[in-house]
Amino acid sequence: MRILIVEDEPTLQSQLAQGAREAGYAVDVAGNGVDGHYQGDTEPYDAVVLDLGLPQMDGITVLRKWRAAGRTMPVLILTARDGWHEKVAGIDAGADDYLTKPFHMEELLARLRGLIRRAGGHASSELVCGPLTIDIRNSRATVNGQALTLTSHEYRVLTYLMHHRDEVISRADLVEHIYAQDFDRDSNTVEVFIARLRKKLPPGLIETVRGLGYRLTAPQ
Repeated sequence: MRILIVEDEPTLQSQLAQGAREAGYAVDVAGNGVDGHYQGDTEPYDAVVLDLGLPQMDGITVLRKWRAAGRTMPVLILTARDGWHEKVAGIDAGADDYLTKPFHMEELLARLRGLIRRAGGHASSELVCGPLTIDIRNSRATVNGQALTLTSHEYRVLTYLMHHRDEVISRADLVEHIYAQDFDRDSNTVEVFIARLRKKLPPGLIETVRGLGYRLTAPQ
């Protein structure tokens, strides 16, 4: 899963990015509202963390522009301790949740997981497809209760497919959601990850839909 962090304070931006990467996300960052708006408007993110007090373009304006342009990704806004009016304005502008500074990284990650989960129509932090279960809270995948050993990119591919179970996902979509913007992307590596996952999963879980992509579905 790929997220965007728009935060102008360098130390906090670095801490947020590091924490999100350690949690298994592909992470892009922006340090001002103009850059943040452009990235959110042109790249497909699974969620955005958006500070409201940004230089060049404030967070409320960024959010309103995204929503006016039809951008529907979940957005978690960051507000000042006494900024209740910012919270109201942010929710009215289209934010899905908010967090007041200062906060614990664990809470931010929990809220991100919840936003992404609900955007995919999932009520639980456990995603299940036949014998396969992914506990997104603990970044743990199991088959019939037995833990799977996955690389970070294998986990991202599998998690994205699980969030979109029974949907056909193109190779291009997978590339856009498992790599950060500055990563040297190679769409051919997706086939490598799929092949590796198939060796670790029961037969039939990941289908190839000829000419279209891949679909994760429970075997009949």
